[in-house]
Amino acid sequence: MAPGWWWSATDGRLVRYGSGVMRTQVMLLDHDPEVVAVACRPVEFVWREPDGSCLEHAPHLMARLDDGSGLLVACAGREEVSRRLAHRAEVVAAAVASVGWRYRIARPPDPVLAANLSWLAGYRHPRYRGGALAGRVAEAFQRSRPLMEGVRGLGDPVGVLPVVFHALWNGALSAPLDAPLHERVTVTAARTVGRRQA
Repeated sequence: MAPGWWWSATDGRLVRYGSGVMRTQVMLLDHDPEVVAVACRPVEFVWREPDGSCLEHAPHLMARLDDGSGLLVACAGREEVSRRLAHRAEVVAAAVASVGWRYRIARPPDPVLAANLSWLAGYRHPRYRGGALAGRVAEAFQRSRPLMEGVRGLGDPVGVLPVVFHALWNGALSAPLDAPLHERVTVTAARTVGRRQA
């Protein structure tokens, strides 16, 4: 996947990404309830090694967290991490820890989780919030029940499903996302209102 822009439901801004690997990690951060803002390559670290050589590292992404701290993310395209990246990660993690931030190497997520979030992300925009229907959706799933059972009780699935998918994206509803989404998946209203009501 080529470079592009991701519209962030977290803060309503466009976030640049440089590859499909980065896009997936931006999506995961945008869905994370602890994240309040996301940026691409906001900082570059440069330091001198004991042997006198100069090294640099620019983490792919940065997330501002709801507790005021930050998270820097390097996006790895595979599970194995090169020695080069591992060394840079060690240095940068120590540097950011000194100011209360975190650093992590983000490996590829479970493909089923990524596919489910990619589907739900298509409904992340506020236009799918549903107005008064959103409250009815939350009520319909106060008791855990299969997705389509709750949807059909609310009306025409063509109009109801986008609101349900938006609620699953923003956390007002929950479902197990580590298994494929289907019409019988169990959906439950969150105990607290979803974080992103935009």
